Amino acid sequence: MTKRLDTAFQRMRDAKQTGIVPYVTVGFPASVEDTLAIVPAIEAAGAVAVELGVPYSDPLADGPTIQAASYRAVQAGVNARTCIDVVARLREAGVELPLLFMGYYNPILSYGIDAYARDCADAGLDGMIVVDLPPEESGPMRDALGRRELALISLLAPTSSDERIEMGTRGAAGFVYCVSVTGVTGARRELAKGLPAFVGRVRARTDLPIAVGFGVSERRHVEAIGKYADAAAVGSALIDVIDSAPPSERAARAGAFVAALAGARR
Repeated sequence: MTKRLDTAFQRMRDAKQTGIVPYVTVGFPASVEDTLAIVPAIEAAGAVAVELGVPYSDPLADGPTIQAASYRAVQAGVNARTCIDVVARLREAGVELPLLFMGYYNPILSYGIDAYARDCADAGLDGMIVVDLPPEESGPMRDALGRRELALISLLAPTSSDERIEMGTRGAAGFVYCVSVTGVTGARRELAKGLPAFVGRVRARTDLPIAVGFGVSERRHVEAIGKYADAAAVGSALIDVIDSAPPSERAARAGAFVAALAGARR
């Protein structure tokens, strides 16, 4: 529910902390059991929310790391229904932090927009980022989620005009996701130099928290982002940590990585 997102981000703001929003592909690296172990470890490490990647055969916005993770999950049979079931199982296991889906529109259309929103809400999801859904075409999805108090997270890029930023932030809920680069996901050594100015343009048009993602991989990135945004989203770097760990240590290493990032204060 959007209330859970609002509460989590307000807690970060009150504590003057930069929130960490980790991304984990459902069913990666070997099975959904990995996801069911990793997410509680990430919660214990201090994440403000978790993005659960819904595997898709054509992840256009993702770089090699997340593409490979998605491919392996798809090959293992993970689909939209699997992801919804994982959310329900995480809630049954006591996970309380906000859970978000990050994925693409085609699986949602195949599932049925209203049915998807209903089943996600029933499972305990809080919102979703639909990477390839432009704001001009987001009405049916936004309405279906809104009826169930789920957030459709707006995604904005450095190339977004002021007009599109206005369009993307109008009626937004939860937080606004700012893409740090004009490119795909993937860990990078340095953040884009124009990022503070871009976030400033978005900040001028919304009071919602702002998260920055794509390329975040180190604590110094989080510290830099915390000077002008509320949270940092980390995906590819975490996927690499999980993939390189022995099976028995995946959850622990994921938690340790997130804890190290979460140590940055604003």
